Amino acid sequence: MKDDNKIELIKTSWELHDQVETAYLNHKAKQGDSEWLEKQRLLLADMALHLLQTSMKPGDIKSERLRDNLHAILTISDQFLPKAELKKATEKLYDR
Repeated sequence: MKDDNKIELIKTSWELHDQVETAYLNHKAKQGDSEWLEKQRLLLADMALHLLQTSMKPGDIKSERLRDNLHAILTISDQFLPKAELKKATEKLYDR
């Protein structure tokens, strides 16, 4: 994919991000509420958009940024897939 296409995708992703982040920030659920997982879905979508931005940015991928994106996605996803132990998998992301 050409850099111009990547930049256009990133631009579009920021528009989506603004909508998702606004919905997340306006969601009133607190941990333990019946709507908590719905709020977490919004957060997961937000983090997925950040991963898209990290992966599509022209040039070399920033490994620190990629690790941070994956850490957030795995941590949030752990609530949806508790048997997969995704939170535990994050421990190795920062090993050097």
